[in-house]
Order: sequence, then structure tokens, then C-alpha cells
Amino acid sequence: MRHVQASGAPADDDRGPVIEGEAALFEITDVRWDDDPILLRYGDAAKHALYTRKFTEADIIPPFKYSYGQRLTPQLEWATTLLRAKPYSKSAWVSLTRPGEPYDAVPCLAAVAVRIREGALMMTASFRSQNAYTCYLNYVPLRDVQAGIARDLGLDCGPLRVFVDVPHLYLADLTQVERIARH
Repeated sequence: MRHVQASGAPADDDRGPVIEGEAALFEITDVRWDDDPILLRYGDAAKHALYTRKFTEADIIPPFKYSYGQRLTPQLEWATTLLRAKPYSKSAWVSLTRPGEPYDAVPCLAAVAVRIREGALMMTASFRSQNAYTCYLNYVPLRDVQAGIARDLGLDCGPLRVFVDVPHLYLADLTQVERIARH
């Protein structure tokens, strides 16, 4: 949120005016709903449950227009099989976008990669766009997906590397963003 506030410029979005920040790349060593003081204080438990379902179930759950579970599960099964056969591989990249899909249903999470390094499963998540105020709702379940693959492969869970091409904040959320940023 601070990154977008510091580097951002006004822009338009389908859901209202935003501040768009510069692209960002960072690593998360661990994030868990029940162990993070900021999430415990400011996180939305109902939305957390909803987003967890979005990442784990094949059905499209309203208000969403797509399911990450439907897109991720078969592809990450393929990636897991690849890493079992070739633990050194850098090829376990999967795309979540589909050519010709409706413009309003293009997922924010565009691609995911997994690889084994130093006895741990690393994951890279590439987002085309992401709301910096609610991004934790993606990171927590995505980390759970990563941990599940690591368990399947008998590995430790390494860092989650995140690339966001267009991080943004909705002007309507700026009061809540300021409250959290002061924490």
C-alpha cells in the first residue's frame, strides 16, 4: 500500500478511480491468516473464507467471474509431476489466462511457477494487476497452495515470489489504507 501511495499516479478502472503504482517484485517468506498481527487486526475473515474457496474449488463462486481452483489445480498437478521427474526443472510454469475469454473475466493472477531449490519448493506468482489494499486475500490462499505442493513432494516451503505489473489502490479505500499504513 505504501509503495502505491509513494509511486502512484491517478488512473481509471472499471470499478472507479485508482492510484496506479510502479510494477513491484518482492518475496514473502511466510504468511498465515492466524499468525499475522496486521491480518488479525485489519483482515476481513469473511472475504478470507471466500477467497480461499476461489483458490481451492473448481466452481465459480459469486461475485467472482472465474475460479483459480479450476485453473490452477490441473496445471499444478502437471507441474508437480514434472518436478517429481525433474527436480531441477525451471519449466514448471503455468498460465491462468485463456485466449478469447471475456474482457471482464481475465484473471488478475496470470501465471504461477514452482521450482525446487535448496530442498524447498519456491513459488512465483505473476499478477497482471492487483489491489494493494486486498492483496493479502490472494497471498494467504496461494501460500496454502504452495505448502500443499511442498507437502506432496516431501519438501519444505520456500519463499513466495510475487510480481505485480500494475499494483493499485481504489480512491474509495484510501481512508482504510491510511488507517492500516499508520500501524
